[in-house]
Amino acid sequence: MTHAAHARRHPVPTNRLRASALVALALAACASPMEVQETRDVAKAYETRVYDLERQLAECNRERSRVTDQLREERLGKLSSASYGGAIEEQVRSLEAMLDQLGRPLNDIERFDVEGGYILMIQDKVLFASGSDELNADGQAALRSLAAEIQARPHGEIFVRGHTDSDPVKKEETRARFPKGNLQLSAARAISVAAYMIDSRLVDAKDVVVMGFGQWNPLKANDNAENKRLNRRVEIFVSDPDKS
Repeated sequence: MTHAAHARRHPVPTNRLRASALVALALAACASPMEVQETRDVAKAYETRVYDLERQLAECNRERSRVTDQLREERLGKLSSASYGGAIEEQVRSLEAMLDQLGRPLNDIERFDVEGGYILMIQDKVLFASGSDELNADGQAALRSLAAEIQARPHGEIFVRGHTDSDPVKKEETRARFPKGNLQLSAARAISVAAYMIDSRLVDAKDVVVMGFGQWNPLKANDNAENKRLNRRVEIFVSDPDKS
């Protein structure tokens, strides 16, 4: 492709052309034709070099986007792989069976060993006021303790998963903050838990994945107050360290 064709496809900015022209005109008034030509050649070489650098930068940006997209696809693939404890629904069913066999009232914070890691289950009242995603002081203290437990031994990724019961969001102020209802509220609560642990440097941000499920993965049928209480929870699934 000729230089003229390059210029048509990648026009040089007007200010750059204007500067080159002014330099050439100024020198033409007091320089020999050979000096003027040399100056023009230098200006042309400069413009060509700038064009090449701009092209290289564009290529680097495209490559960065490609790598970012590839990493995102790989991460999404990992989320559904068996290396993270299998399907989330299977974990929920496993938790439900463990609750049935517990033989005692459920504590506000419980740990359950599951396939691929363990789950720290926190009742929503420990962390938040009703309809809120703002962590209270007790919740912050609980997360500091849980994060210390997590960091005490090797682990893989940390999945923070928010859940609600099936009752629709009713409070006017809550609906204003979460117009999408329980799904949005559960995601916001999971984000608050993850953000607190990350911002407090309790866990590494690169290890954390946030999920919101709303009412769609209940531990119990939402048919009485006690079952609904169990369903309103935040789970922190700590996966086993990658052995690959």
